Amino acid sequence: MDYTDIPFEDCLRGDEGEMLLFALDRVHRQFAWKTGGLDAEQLRRRHAPSTLTVAGTILHLAKVEESWTALAAERPAGPPVPGPDGAEHSDGAEWDEAIALRPEELYDLWYSTIGRCRKEWSRLVADGGLETELHSDPGYIVKRRRRLVDILEENLLHSGQISVIREAIDGLVGNDPP
Repeated sequence: MDYTDIPFEDCLRGDEGEMLLFALDRVHRQFAWKTGGLDAEQLRRRHAPSTLTVAGTILHLAKVEESWTALAAERPAGPPVPGPDGAEHSDGAEWDEAIALRPEELYDLWYSTIGRCRKEWSRLVADGGLETELHSDPGYIVKRRRRLVDILEENLLHSGQISVIREAIDGLVGNDPP
């Protein structure tokens, strides 16, 4: 799998939901391009002074995507989120768990998670729109729009980090795939 497996159409005149989903598709494609084609050693390599790895970031973003999409859909989170409650664990275990996965497992997990979540977001935006209030996070009531923006923001943050790391690995630079 690679970035070309992520469906992508430019959005110049979409409504708010379509534009946010376009932005998420675009950052998914950028992240896939920046993390794609790396071998196990490159995925697991730490870049001082950080302990961040490409592998850990891939697993982290898959878990964030699933857990926050589940909150938006008001359903329990599924794989790759651990735990019976579906909540993302705060101990950051994914950063270490990821280095035990083979590259193909890691890539498959991320691609399948974002594909599944993207389909769900398309339905959520169409069915209830972004104005739907979410009550699945006790004591913290937000609209669905906020969850989608949170996912986009998390992907943007880590895509920037990976951009720097990827340049250090093999010199790949740029914002978008060719």
